[in-house]
Amino acid sequence: MNIFGFLTMLGGLALFLYGMNTMGDGLARMAGSRLEQILEKLTSTPIRAVLLGAAVTGVIQSSSATTVMVVGFVNSGIMKLSQAVGIIMGANIGTTVTSWILSLSGIEGDSLWVQMLKPSSFSPILALVGVVFLLFLKDEKKKDIGTVMLGFAVLMFGMETMSGAVKPLADVPEFTHLFVAFKNPVLGMLVGAVLTAIIQSSSASVGILQAMCATGAVSFGAAIPIIMGQNIGTCVTALISSIGASRNAKRAALVHLYFNLIGTTIFMVVFYTLNAFLNFAFLDSAANVAGIAIVHTTFNVAATVVLLPFSKGLERLAVLTIPDKHTDADEPDQKPQTADVDEGMKLLDERFLDHPAFAVAQAKTAAVDMAKLVNEALTLAIPLYQDYDKKKVQTICDIEKRVDQYEDVLGTYLVRLCAKPLAEHDNHVLTTLLHNISDLERMADHAVNLAQNAQRMKNEKADFSKKAQAELQLFSSAMHEILSLTFMVFENEDAEQAAKIEPLEEVIDDLKEEIRTRHIRRLAKGKCTIELGFALTDIVTNYERIADHCSNIAVAVIQMDEKEHDVHKYLGQVKTQDPQFAQMYRMYKEKYLLN
Repeated sequence: MNIFGFLTMLGGLALFLYGMNTMGDGLARMAGSRLEQILEKLTSTPIRAVLLGAAVTGVIQSSSATTVMVVGFVNSGIMKLSQAVGIIMGANIGTTVTSWILSLSGIEGDSLWVQMLKPSSFSPILALVGVVFLLFLKDEKKKDIGTVMLGFAVLMFGMETMSGAVKPLADVPEFTHLFVAFKNPVLGMLVGAVLTAIIQSSSASVGILQAMCATGAVSFGAAIPIIMGQNIGTCVTALISSIGASRNAKRAALVHLYFNLIGTTIFMVVFYTLNAFLNFAFLDSAANVAGIAIVHTTFNVAATVVLLPFSKGLERLAVLTIPDKHTDADEPDQKPQTADVDEGMKLLDERFLDHPAFAVAQAKTAAVDMAKLVNEALTLAIPLYQDYDKKKVQTICDIEKRVDQYEDVLGTYLVRLCAKPLAEHDNHVLTTLLHNISDLERMADHAVNLAQNAQRMKNEKADFSKKAQAELQLFSSAMHEILSLTFMVFENEDAEQAAKIEPLEEVIDDLKEEIRTRHIRRLAKGKCTIELGFALTDIVTNYERIADHCSNIAVAVIQMDEKEHDVHKYLGQVKTQDPQFAQMYRMYKEKYLLN
């Protein structure tokens, strides 16, 4: 091989790695938030956890990504270590899908249909379709499909380029002797582990090995130890990810390492013991791409079958390696997990930032948890003027502090996520969340205002007149309806239901003005006091401002659906030109008509 052949090989390797990365990114974006839903459906059944790990890894084409996410879940306390073990085992099986895809390049035959199955035949078509999808289609999902197609085509082109570049090496004695040396199991495993640790992808390193098969110098005797080492090397990514994480997260990364180490040891001992007696003839024959895929899959499936019954043992081994310690001074690497840390904030692990589509879904779940807290605070606060409860006031104040913490942590996380490459829909979700968490935090502040107003009325032993109470009761009903609608719309991103909020908010504005006008009349007639007037004004003003924030959330959801960004333009058009708005406004006006 001359210098130009060497450069061609490097170029093929670069295209291969880039294509794999691009295809994986496209698949991850397509899976997006569904990954969260899949991973949440965990059960205590180890077999289901294995199948789940295999399925997720098969979708995103990266066992490293799956194990890093698992480490993040365990670190956040969302997933137990026992649940992680099965998923990690399944991830090792799922990663073998890539080697089977690459094995298509080894298909041989003269038939037209057989030739069309070869990647060199259909990859150019996929590349062309992918480019068309990316350049000329606006639908984000189709663009992701185009990214996957183009990534696959680049991947296969890189594979073919590498294979073609290394073929002349078959006539180089030094190269063939090198692979003879790899027949030494320990040396072969070491080479496979180091290569995989460097590129941090067992799928990619197996693909490189498959490309090397084109030289005919790679025998099964040399390939098998390298494949074993590649399974060990892929553990490096999860181990790096666990640095600075909780003890259980580190244990999850160690489970991944121990699974591959023990599985490899058992496989190698059994295999070479049998070879000593049976003398496997195929070890001296040249390996091919399909053979590499078979060995890769056989090992991972066999290791899972053997070690799955002993998953508790792997878990205990990890605990023995990183034992529990009983003093805070002994745990400098342990993040404090206090009782007041909400489950939603535990979702915001920085490890997920390397998988932006998944991180956006986690952030949305955390924001929904924040919204539920706000809803709880408002539900407690609205009736307090009528039925005061000191414990509820304290609960509302505690919730408000938690909501403030949510805004700080979630806001910081979203800002960091802004710097990541995001699909159009995910970018809209992120922008909407950045706006909405501020509205949610202000709504919690208004809940505290209502609670403090009720507390002052209690201390002053002040009560509204029956007429004022009836008016506030009707106003409170309108508030409960708009809040119920808003939180449902926010959670489900339901633009159709969101359209009902703005007309109701207009009616709430009208109610505020009407109740204040009626109070002034009662004050003029001496039927009410100025002090009660202040209390009443405080309540209706907080109601109206809460409704304004509900409107902001609804408009943000509608804009995300319609890709409209001018708020004032949208509100102006909908209030003056939308017949549906006028119809709903009349309906709510009749429903909440003061007597």
